[in-house]
Amino acid sequence: MRGLTGSFVRGSARRYAHRTGARVHEVRGRGRAGRRVSFRARVRAAGADGMREPGRGVEGRTDLGDIVSQRLKQAEEVARGGPVETFLDVTVATSDASWRRMLGVHVDGTFYCCREALKIMNPQMAGSIINMGSIMGSYGKPAGSTAYATAKAAIMGFTRALAHEVAPRNIRVNAIAPGYIDTDMTAPLGEFRKRIAAHTPLQRFGDTDDIAWAAVYLASEEAKFMTGHVVSPNGGCYMSQ
Repeated sequence: MRGLTGSFVRGSARRYAHRTGARVHEVRGRGRAGRRVSFRARVRAAGADGMREPGRGVEGRTDLGDIVSQRLKQAEEVARGGPVETFLDVTVATSDASWRRMLGVHVDGTFYCCREALKIMNPQMAGSIINMGSIMGSYGKPAGSTAYATAKAAIMGFTRALAHEVAPRNIRVNAIAPGYIDTDMTAPLGEFRKRIAAHTPLQRFGDTDDIAWAAVYLASEEAKFMTGHVVSPNGGCYMSQ
């Protein structure tokens, strides 16, 4: 499983280990975007609850708190009947370095991890790869998340293309595109969380187990006929095939 949101990956690993008795390998990459990533793995006992909290790093996401604040200002301007004077100029303000970091962390990181995993899976003629996309890569919202949405959409396209490539070796490649999940990333949304929940058919945010069980399914034999798919636990916020 490859993704930058540690709570998703840790939760999925725990659920899978508890269900199957598999050993959990924690793999991390170090390196700059565009350069080969070296890996080191630590083997954990099956289902160990003591998996250490990974260090929190910059993931290149636009600050959701800033986006929400600007959106609320726009709503206030509309409510007053005046012209909208607050705009989201995130794309114009994005530097070359920030753009490259966003793609480097998410797209390059996914490529590097998949490439290394395939070096193990190819000789075995079997395997299951799960990449972490996002609902933002599916429908492009909220406004101001252009770079992040681009990176996540690229991951989902990469997942489909790789699934075609490695299917003859009985290796399956799928992705998960979470909706709004109760994590540190969505904590800055504050009171705006109520509005998002109200516009979600299931009327709530998801929790990490909603993502974990999707990953357990995709990694299991029950999903042996699933490849090239994007599973999106999002409470109905975005519905597609």
